[in-house]
Amino acid sequence: MKIVVVDDNPAVRTALRLILGNEFGEIVTSGDPRLLPALLRGGDVDGVLLDMNFNSTSLDGSDGLFWLERIKEMENPPAVVVITAFGEVSLAVDAMKLGAEDFVIKPWENDELIAKLRGAIERNRMERRRLSAVSEAEALGQRESQRQQMTLEQVKMEHVKAVITQCQGNLSAAAERLGVNRQTLYNLLKKS
Repeated sequence: MKIVVVDDNPAVRTALRLILGNEFGEIVTSGDPRLLPALLRGGDVDGVLLDMNFNSTSLDGSDGLFWLERIKEMENPPAVVVITAFGEVSLAVDAMKLGAEDFVIKPWENDELIAKLRGAIERNRMERRRLSAVSEAEALGQRESQRQQMTLEQVKMEHVKAVITQCQGNLSAAAERLGVNRQTLYNLLKKS
């Protein structure tokens, strides 16, 4: 598993790299949340541990909420666990509303942090699988609806093309599978 840790405190990043490195495959750390789009571009990140405050003049969590929204706007976003030294319940609720799978308060307890990160990743994966299944079902429904509007000739040609594809373009094999001779298949293809 690949985890990205974004926290402006170098000591926190080092501690998290050591703690998480024993439990997860690859740990990438950054003190600058502006690097998140580049770090997540490959789509190979399972989870992000995101600090909520990067600007010492504003400790209201707005920085973290901004970056959380950017992460969750991505296609197939990773799980996000937010981490903050200021354990305001309202901030945690806001983060969860924006898609964070969980939150941790500094100072953290190592086992709890690891468990929350693992749970967040699993919930995120389940949700992505669910959304993928829903998307596939909707696409299947649309194709079926379109098929119901097709003429018999269109259905026949769709079937012929599907058989040719299954035969990897081998027209002799496709003609045999369709129960016609090659010339009949050529004639069908000329009509389309």
